[in-house]
Amino acid sequence: MTAARTTTTPLPATGLVLIGMGPGRLSAMSLEAVEAAKAADARRYEAYTALWPQSELDALEAAVGSIEKVMRPEVEQPGALFELARTSLVALLVVGDPLQATTHVDLQLQAEEAGIECRVFHGVSITTLVTGAIGLSNYKFGRQTTLTYPYGGWVATSPLEVIAINLYQNLHTLALLDLDPTGEGIGHQVPMKPSDALVSLRLMWDKLGEALDEMPQETALEAMRREACAALLGRPLDEVPVVLCADMGTGDERMVTTTVGALERIEGGRLNSLVFQSTTSEVEEKALLRWKQE
Repeated sequence: MTAARTTTTPLPATGLVLIGMGPGRLSAMSLEAVEAAKAADARRYEAYTALWPQSELDALEAAVGSIEKVMRPEVEQPGALFELARTSLVALLVVGDPLQATTHVDLQLQAEEAGIECRVFHGVSITTLVTGAIGLSNYKFGRQTTLTYPYGGWVATSPLEVIAINLYQNLHTLALLDLDPTGEGIGHQVPMKPSDALVSLRLMWDKLGEALDEMPQETALEAMRREACAALLGRPLDEVPVVLCADMGTGDERMVTTTVGALERIEGGRLNSLVFQSTTSEVEEKALLRWKQE
C-alpha cells in the first residue's frame, strides 16, 4: 500500500477529501486546505453551487496542480468519483465551506457507506462572511434561503415565505442569489444580478398574493405561516429594506444598504446575495448606515 500523505492533518493514501475553498481568492484558503489539494492525486472543482473568479482559479491550479471542473450530475451521482477514490486520493474543491450545502453532506455520507475514507477541510462560508461583515447580530438570523430564477413558467414562492416567516419572528434573512437559469446544474451559469432578483421577487410576490387565501390554517404553524405572508404582502415590496452583498471575501467586496425597488438601479458584482433585515438595534442601525447608498 502507498504510504499515507501528510499535511498538518495526515491524509490517507486513497479516498475523498472535501476541501473548502473559502469565498473567492487563494489567499483566503487555509494552508491545510491548499496542502491537501496539492497532495491529492486528482482534483475536482464543484462549479454549480458557487463560483470563483477565473483568475483566482488559475492561481490555485498553478499552486496545487491541474483541476477538472465537475457539475451537479457528477456530484449527485458520484459513481465515477467513488471509483477513482478507491484507488487514489481525490480532492473535491468546493467554494466556501464544503459542508454548507446538503448535497455535499449527502456525498460524505454516501462515501462512508461505500467504505471510502472521507476527510474534510473547512473553509470560510458566505454565511460567516455576510453576518460578520454587515454588522447585524448573528443571533438574529433565521433560516437561510435562495432566490431562484423563474424556470420557464414555474415561479417558486418558498423563498419569499422564508423571508416572511423570519421577519414575522423578528429575524434577519440571508438570501443567496441563483447561479443557474435552467435549474439543471449542468453548466452555463449566469449569476443572478440585483435587477434579476427584483424581477424574481416581483413574480414571487404576485404568485404568493394569489395563493394567500388558499393557504391552510388547520395547525398553529400553518396559521402563523399565512399570517406572516399576509403581513409581508401588506407592505409595498419596493420599500422593503435590504442589504446587497456583492463579491464577499474578495478584493471587490461591496455592501449597499438600500430597498428592494432600488435593486433595479444597482450594478452588483460577480456573485451577489441579499440580507432582508428585521427590526434593528441601535448598534445594528449604525452599522448599516455605513453601507447606505444615497
